[in-house]
Amino acid sequence: MQASPLDGLHDVIVPDQVAWWPLAPIWWVIIAVTVVAAILLVIKLYRNSQFKKAKRYAIAQSDTMSNDSAALHILIKRLVLHYYSAEHASSSTKNWCKTLNKLTEQQFSEQEILTLYQANTAQPELAAKLKAGIKQFKLRESLNV
Repeated sequence: MQASPLDGLHDVIVPDQVAWWPLAPIWWVIIAVTVVAAILLVIKLYRNSQFKKAKRYAIAQSDTMSNDSAALHILIKRLVLHYYSAEHASSSTKNWCKTLNKLTEQQFSEQEILTLYQANTAQPELAAKLKAGIKQFKLRESLNV
């Protein structure tokens, strides 16, 4: 009788434990992409925070100036200088009203703006409009005034 060729085979030897280290190259790629994405996200959030810092400061300052409409007007001018340009902040009263109306979503008239340049005029309603305008100030708006 002939011996079976399968009799010469040995049993399969199972390894004791599969090592998880070193990682496969694809895991290194996934880790690198995740780290780069996290760093880019942190940088974007930081830049966005720095960009909005002036508006946060203006809102905090407007809370301390309750009825001082002239000081609130100066804060809005400073915001326009910071986020847009000196050209918009130093424009004529008519164009300044258009700019304010577009950026603050409030309706200011030329007469209201002109009263800000007069001495000793307490205007609590105008101060409230300016305060609301600071809180609603648009940071990224195209100005074609």
